[in-house]
Amino acid sequence: MHTRTLGNPGTAISEVGLGTWQLGSADWGEVNPADTQAILACSVECGVNFIDTADVYGMGHSERAIGDFLKTTSAELHVATKLGRRHDEPHGWPQNFTLETMRAHTEDSLRHLGVDSLFLTQLHCIPTDELRRGEVFDHLRTLQSEGLIRHWGVSVETVEEGLLCLEQPGLASLQIIFNIFRQKLGDELLPAAQAKGVGLIARVPLASGLLAGKFSADTTFAETDHRHYNAEGQCFNIGETFAGVGLAHGTALAEAVRDTLPGPAEHTMAQQALRWVLDHDAITTVIPGATRLTQAESNAAVSEMESLPEETHTQLRELYDAQIADKIQGVY
Repeated sequence: MHTRTLGNPGTAISEVGLGTWQLGSADWGEVNPADTQAILACSVECGVNFIDTADVYGMGHSERAIGDFLKTTSAELHVATKLGRRHDEPHGWPQNFTLETMRAHTEDSLRHLGVDSLFLTQLHCIPTDELRRGEVFDHLRTLQSEGLIRHWGVSVETVEEGLLCLEQPGLASLQIIFNIFRQKLGDELLPAAQAKGVGLIARVPLASGLLAGKFSADTTFAETDHRHYNAEGQCFNIGETFAGVGLAHGTALAEAVRDTLPGPAEHTMAQQALRWVLDHDAITTVIPGATRLTQAESNAAVSEMESLPEETHTQLRELYDAQIADKIQGVY
């Protein structure tokens, strides 16, 4: 597993991390506790040392599961969490963005994970207006000065939000939706972040599974799965589900992507799509999820793959411009 640097002073983190939304709730289908621990262990055995979670994933369930795993391993792991989207009483917007509440949520995450200081905490796709006001960044700096967090970053939904955050001193990372279906970020946001030494964490790298190439337009999902209940962006930003292209368009576009990828046969479509992300050297780590051990192993193996040919990158950009860009729903 190759590493890239995040934060100042820099920490070497695995260029393939593990996203754990799917380990905290039924939003990706059910994953039982034993399988959760096995997926975490398998990922670490494959060289993953960066795990991304959030306090709202199962309302602390994901964090607690990771905390249980941390008690069983001697590996040096770097766990990133997020705050700002809790909705349990008396929390919610705008209460989530006061220093008092952010401190309380941070302390909850510390307790769930069983650690004294968070490696990285991230604002979790909070309203753009809160980012513009800027008080939340001062609150993060206060928590950092108190030793509760080592680094802080922001999970954003749009290029505008990312550029806004890059103006903030002390920003360690941005978490972005970046995949073959969402290439616009490479035009301005990636080089801007790289110029400032800000890490980039790529989420939704497989467009909710579309870029694994295994869905059809008739595929159905459980009512508790976000690919069912948020298919039209009913509950949160539509980009988090199928990268905003939708299932019907997305399956057709995934076939066009498959036809553009070069092979070879020993690499799956999902692996090649993850490799496409890592071929952008501004990206610090990509964080696919896994609900099976084989997925965890396959994801980690991408680090050892050769880069895709430059011709393939050019063809995929041409495909994006010609067929994908105007199919994306929502602002990004």
